[in-house]
Amino acid sequence: MANKVKSDIEIASVAEIKPITEVAEKIGLSVEELELFGKYKAKLSYDTIHSLVNKEDGKLVLVTAINPTPAGEGKSTVTVGLGDALAKRKKNDDRAS
Repeated sequence: MANKVKSDIEIASVAEIKPITEVAEKIGLSVEELELFGKYKAKLSYDTIHSLVNKEDGKLVLVTAINPTPAGEGKSTVTVGLGDALAKRKKNDDRAS
């Protein structure tokens, strides 16, 4: 028998959410570089992103404008999958998904 695919709500209800400031600090960003949207979300200004251009360690990957599959796999699923794949290549997993 096939495994039942968990719904978004089932996955979200067991997820351990970290404060975005903690995630940002882990990747070397200060609170001042964040535009906070509550405790768990933030945006980075263009100036902050541009200041990281010459930084050797790190890349920014934006996942935008994707049509979800019939199973509901869209931007969030792609972002988490990409983060998981990159984390397997590197022991330090610093995603902010």
